[in-house]
Amino acid sequence: MTYRQIADGTAARAAVGECPPESRIPSYSQLSALYRVSIATAQRAGTVLHVKGVVYGEPGIAVFVKGHT
Repeated sequence: MTYRQIADGTAARAAVGECPPESRIPSYSQLSALYRVSIATAQRAGTVLHVKGVVYGEPGIAVFVKGHT
């Protein structure tokens, strides 16, 4: 699985409400274990989600799905 597949899947789940606004997405280590990829791949997927505006981070806390604007 590639970082784009992880990012696209997460974005799609957020778009249909499976990941509601303000919900946490799994940590990079959890994504790594879930998709059986390296943590670097999970981090890259997270970067894509940030750039696309799907998620936002609270440093030291978690990454959350953005609400619809």
